[in-house]
Amino acid sequence: KFSEWKFKLFKVRSFVNSSPGEAQRPAKNTMEGKSSLEETPAIICNANIPEPEKPVLAQPAFTAHSKSLEKPADIGKAREKALHQANLRQLCRICGASFRADGQNRRYPVHGPVDSKTQGILRKKEKKVTSWPDLIAKVFKIDVKGDIDSIHPTQFCHNCWNIMYGRFSNSPYEVYFPRNATIEWHPHTPSCDICQAARRGLKRKSRQSNPSLSKKLKAMADRARRARLPKSQAQPRNSNKDLMKKLTNCSKMHLSTKCLAVDYPVDFVKAISCQICEHILTDPVETTCKHLFCRTCILRCLKVMGSYCPSCQYPCFSTDVESPVRSFVNILNSLVVRCPVKDCDKEVSLEKYNQHISSHKEPKETYVYMNKGGRPRQHLLSLSRRAQKHRLRELKLQVKAFADKEEGGDLKAVCLTLFLLVLRARNEHRQADELEAIMKGKGSGLQAAVCLAIRVNTFLSCSQYHKMYRTVKAITGRQIFQPLHALRNAEKTLLPGHHPFEWDPPLKNVSTRTDIGIIDGLSGLSASVDDYPVDTIAKRFRYDAALVSALMDMEEDILEGMIAKDLSDYLSGPFTVVVKESCDGMGDVSEKHGSGPAVPEKAVRFSFTIMNISIAQGQENVRIFEEAKPNSELCCKPLCLMLADESDHETLTAILSPLIAEREAMKSSELLLDMGGIQRTFKFIFRGTGYDEKLVREVEGLEASGSVYICTLCDATRLEASQNLVLHSITRSHAENLERYEVWRSNPYQESAEELRDRVKGVSAKPFIETVPSIDALHCDIGNAAEFYKLFQMEIGEVYKNPNASKEERKRWQATLDKHLRKKMNLKPIMRMNGNFARRLMTKETVEAVCELIHCEERHEALRELMDLYLKMKPVWRSTCPAKECPESLCQYSFNSQRFAELLSTKFRYRYEGKITNYFHKTLAHVPEI
Repeated sequence: KFSEWKFKLFKVRSFVNSSPGEAQRPAKNTMEGKSSLEETPAIICNANIPEPEKPVLAQPAFTAHSKSLEKPADIGKAREKALHQANLRQLCRICGASFRADGQNRRYPVHGPVDSKTQGILRKKEKKVTSWPDLIAKVFKIDVKGDIDSIHPTQFCHNCWNIMYGRFSNSPYEVYFPRNATIEWHPHTPSCDICQAARRGLKRKSRQSNPSLSKKLKAMADRARRARLPKSQAQPRNSNKDLMKKLTNCSKMHLSTKCLAVDYPVDFVKAISCQICEHILTDPVETTCKHLFCRTCILRCLKVMGSYCPSCQYPCFSTDVESPVRSFVNILNSLVVRCPVKDCDKEVSLEKYNQHISSHKEPKETYVYMNKGGRPRQHLLSLSRRAQKHRLRELKLQVKAFADKEEGGDLKAVCLTLFLLVLRARNEHRQADELEAIMKGKGSGLQAAVCLAIRVNTFLSCSQYHKMYRTVKAITGRQIFQPLHALRNAEKTLLPGHHPFEWDPPLKNVSTRTDIGIIDGLSGLSASVDDYPVDTIAKRFRYDAALVSALMDMEEDILEGMIAKDLSDYLSGPFTVVVKESCDGMGDVSEKHGSGPAVPEKAVRFSFTIMNISIAQGQENVRIFEEAKPNSELCCKPLCLMLADESDHETLTAILSPLIAEREAMKSSELLLDMGGIQRTFKFIFRGTGYDEKLVREVEGLEASGSVYICTLCDATRLEASQNLVLHSITRSHAENLERYEVWRSNPYQESAEELRDRVKGVSAKPFIETVPSIDALHCDIGNAAEFYKLFQMEIGEVYKNPNASKEERKRWQATLDKHLRKKMNLKPIMRMNGNFARRLMTKETVEAVCELIHCEERHEALRELMDLYLKMKPVWRSTCPAKECPESLCQYSFNSQRFAELLSTKFRYRYEGKITNYFHKTLAHVPEI
């Protein structure tokens, strides 16, 4: 700090010296300024200092060039500034007094390190101040670090030094300095008070300009002198002492000196007692005049009686009191006192008095904090956790005693309620509401199950989540996320295997244990499958345990549904649960780095969704629960996950066969499960509808989608479907596919491969999962949109006129279409059709944009009608329940599909003669029946 100040002073003086027309400072004054930085207690100026009226000024040296530039007015201003600075150097920075008032002309620098004498006093008082600016700021509340020597004096007088000295010692020189009596220094002006006072020869202009300051200083000095008079000359203050005792009113709070167990000398008792209430000192504090009081007593008196010491009338403020030295506090704590409680004659040290008094069933109305150290008392929240425990130990014991007696030992509830009442009393209702929510278990923090879902869905490892948890807690000060151990406990309750249950009759070939969690999907395979190596990793739950876990998650929904349908809560069932099964590939799940096991880079996920729950009431079934969003991933419960290719029929069969065996066993049994305190019965209906066409062909043993047998629902070939677009019915079933597989395997009629394939209608592998006839709406949209995308290109190239176009021409049509769609519809070209592109492509606006590229009006009408029919049919297979959501579209579906097929076979015959896509066939022929 000293070097920073020296650099600042150098800059200011350089600026003053370099200004045009500025008079050079006298060498004597420059040396004074330099010597003021040295570590010296005072600068004794015995040399003859020039009078303020006639400062010694160095005459500026005029050259021919300077005479032509400088004017007499500039020279006059420079003289005035130099005269002003010379006058400033004769004044005190703090009080504004002239140094000539002191006979020895002692002065001290405003900046720089303190002198050795003051440093010794500060060390005794354990103060860390080492520089004059910090000391001036602490004593006089004046910041001198930003001073400019052309405005502010750079030294202060011996009187102000006496005030500093007395502030930190028992010096007879101590004088009180009023806090509102600081001098304001301003830049030099023509009407400058300092210069005018110097001209009139007045030595103390600054004090005359502030007469209240001199009066206050004189009055304070007289009051300090009277305080040092003998007691015989002091004025009686008995009436004031009685008044102060009434003000403090601490007889029930502080211990009387009569409780002392030892008969100490009178003078010693006075030394350890408060000079206001005359009780034993409690949380003692010391004033600047070295008198001791209880903290509460002195603060009350200062507030009511004024800012004076009650003992000597010396000026004293509440901010000036501080704890006495540690040795005195140790002596005070070691005093032995007698317990004031009736029938208790125990003698304890004053330090352990509070701990003892709290052990009584009816404690005395006191809880006195005893400051153990010599440092100022710190706020509770600024302490370390250990110090907080130490300070609140007695209070905790009292609250614990109350909680044990009144609230059955619920200490947490008592403390939270106290905190809540304090917040309500201070009208801090927002925090009070948050606390009340926490007390009810619905705090502002996230639940452990939600935090677990966040960790899993954001792919955070345990260490990454823990780092986030600590960061959020440190920044916000609130526990929004839950710690890892809470997540692990929540995971145990959420995973299958937590709730007990039983089956009636017991499941065939399934263990009766219910605490089964995650199972290795390959368990038992190595012993039974020897000839086929299974290079995969699979994890699964037991099917019945996963169903029980899903039902217990929905317990509130089930009970609320019963109440909403006016059913009794005590119905035991049987409840009928419809379960939708789903299975799909998960694409590329390869490791981007690291060297894991050699497994496929694809995964297959088998899951289920509880669609609805109903209960039989008389002749009808009352539905008490129905999934609002059955296609959402939030209600889709995972059952098995394997690293395998969905086209690998053998691996799928090996991993999923145990699940299918458990499902078959559950079809003929009832689940007994405690829900809402009552044992209830559940039956299950399984519907395998959550499969796309690729997986349906895989699990039902059909040939791939490029087969001649284009449909998974009927036996039609691609040629038959193109000739008869609409009139088909669902004929395939799981049982029939199993029979056809046996025929394919055994070939009982000794037929050729073509004849045998025609007999089994494309069944070439063993079906192992039963599926329900359904249509995959997403892939139906994608497949149909891809077909319309091709139609648009062919219409642009007028294939109906020229069917034999080259490959280059077809690429040109696609480029033209992509460019136009990007311009008109903001549809960017894609490599492969996806759901979002399909939804934006299949609109009337797209058809209008495409028609701009087609010149024939007749083709415009055909495209518009085709798209219009498609948009009327689309809601039927997109909706969950078409009969409720779009009954009109469902009624008109057969007519619309017939008209759509007619357009394909006439206007667009060039595309659909002898062929049809899989999804166009399902859309036109099977949707109403599904």
